Amino acid sequence: MAKSGVYTYTFTVPEAAIDFNGHVGNVTYLEWMVEAATRHSAAMGWSMQRCLEAGGTWVAKKHCIEYRRPAFAHQRLRMRTWLESIEKIKALRRYEILDDESDALLAGGETEWIFVDAKRFRPMRIPDRIVASFVQGGGEEHDGDEGRQSK
Repeated sequence: MAKSGVYTYTFTVPEAAIDFNGHVGNVTYLEWMVEAATRHSAAMGWSMQRCLEAGGTWVAKKHCIEYRRPAFAHQRLRMRTWLESIEKIKALRRYEILDDESDALLAGGETEWIFVDAKRFRPMRIPDRIVASFVQGGGEEHDGDEGRQSK
């Protein structure tokens, strides 16, 4: 199925994200990706709570991150995320983390998300209303910048 619109927001790297190498640690990028997926879903009207009310929840099957350049404390970054595809029980979400000033790509990634029954944790069909919420947005940019610092 067609991909969703791109959800974009900016944030500043906090000191707490810096590892022993003096730059953002690997696990932090994964946390940012999960946060971006959660924020995008909520912006499309599907918060975690609303998904649970619909009887399901998302679980990650696979994450992949490619690091290109390091990020540092106080650097302003831009997160971009979108659904590349959405099928019967799964969605492939892509991410780009860029330097907000230079547009340099710092990291890119993807997650394969599986929609599961919230009580039995067995795969279930993604409700049509959830699918429609993402694909009807076309190629729109959704700016979710809230002026907050991310982890």
